[in-house]
Amino acid sequence: MIRHPHLDELRDNIKHKNDDITERRIKWIKRNPYFYKQLIKTLNFAIPEQSSVLHIRSSIGYILNRLNPSRGVGIDSSEKQIEQARKSHRHLEFKAQNVENIDVEGYFDSILISSTEDIVDIKAVLESIKQNCHDRTRVVFTFYNYGWHWLVKMAEKLRLKIPQKMHNWVAPADLHNILELSGYEQIYNKKFVLIPFNIPIISYLLNRFVARLPIFRHLCMMNITVARLVPKPKQPSVSIIIPCRNEAGNIEPAVERIPQLAPDQEIIFGDDKSTDGTPDIVRKMAEKYPEKNIRLVDSPGINKASNVWTCFDAAEKDVLMILDADLTVIPEELPYFYEAISKGYGEFINGSRLLYPMHDEAMRFFNVLGNKFFSLFFSYILDTKIKDTLCGTKVLYREDFKKIKELRGTWGVNDRWGDYELIFGAAKTQLKLIDLPVHYMERTYGETKMTGRIKNGLVMLRMSFAALMKIKFY
Repeated sequence: MIRHPHLDELRDNIKHKNDDITERRIKWIKRNPYFYKQLIKTLNFAIPEQSSVLHIRSSIGYILNRLNPSRGVGIDSSEKQIEQARKSHRHLEFKAQNVENIDVEGYFDSILISSTEDIVDIKAVLESIKQNCHDRTRVVFTFYNYGWHWLVKMAEKLRLKIPQKMHNWVAPADLHNILELSGYEQIYNKKFVLIPFNIPIISYLLNRFVARLPIFRHLCMMNITVARLVPKPKQPSVSIIIPCRNEAGNIEPAVERIPQLAPDQEIIFGDDKSTDGTPDIVRKMAEKYPEKNIRLVDSPGINKASNVWTCFDAAEKDVLMILDADLTVIPEELPYFYEAISKGYGEFINGSRLLYPMHDEAMRFFNVLGNKFFSLFFSYILDTKIKDTLCGTKVLYREDFKKIKELRGTWGVNDRWGDYELIFGAAKTQLKLIDLPVHYMERTYGETKMTGRIKNGLVMLRMSFAALMKIKFY
């Protein structure tokens, strides 16, 4: 924390201002239930209940309490507000500290930073909380849209909002820059609350739907930015999952071509009731190449998604990596995926087949058109660029899959392939998604399992609309 007479004066002014409004804050919260309902709903999307939460600028503890944390710690420089918070929420911890130089023990799943406008040195706060971040900690900022500057001042004069005399007006681009300079990476920025008070039906339509639309979303009153500390490179163990059904001719080439990605590695073939002798060949490969740690898992024979889930449950390593048995995504490119996740470039690595030229008839014309359509739809839903939604090669940590697993079956329709459940689940659990371009080849053995394109397209469309409501229009 930088000490300077002018900065120290600002800190003292903010502290005294917050002390002075302590008694009025509860009344103002009660007078504006609709706004706080919208705020809590948005925060609940980013901060799951029963997670550990450190709240910086926690005020009287109202927001921290509503987040229902397993462990909740609130920090504020206002001693009077902290005293009120302790009286109101005895099950939570509150500390009166300078938010730019906090001293709290332990790691937290989420660190919420409110009233960014009242922080003298945002970078100092980000440096201070690094000691409380584990590998999956999410840092969540809420702050006003500068376009509302005069409206906020007017609301304060009309006593529609508690007077705060805000010091900073932070733009999303400014915060993004500070995060990068402090060793953090932004996952996403969203805008919410187009109208902060309740007009029946109108407020519902404007805030749930119109506020999420292009152009209109830039008119919203509030911003929420979710970020993570840039991870340090690791060398995790890896389970390579190969779901297969009647792929006898591809088993040996797969085993021979899969490179050694990590010192601790296993190859799991999930056989989905094959009738061409696929399991026997897997057993022969396990005997022939004992050093490759090859395992055979009997899958339920329902669909590819159930096959993959069965293999994921059986996997024992840190990273889960899917490779389709048709080898249309070549095994030689798997090191790129391992590098991306082990160096922390992303937490969910999604293969993209739509950058490089495709080999001969690797993907039919209408499949390409459908994939491009869903790519645009997904990118809008997730606020993240997704170029290829159906590439089988996807990589994530096993610990993250456990969270995604809890969301399975909640998207309104059964996902035969599993790609959409994984992508939507990764987005819902706040994982950092990133596309990785791959070369796509024509299969050389067996027949494609991707049949019934119109039927599958309708299923995918239903899942996409379900995700639209759960992720975009929540």
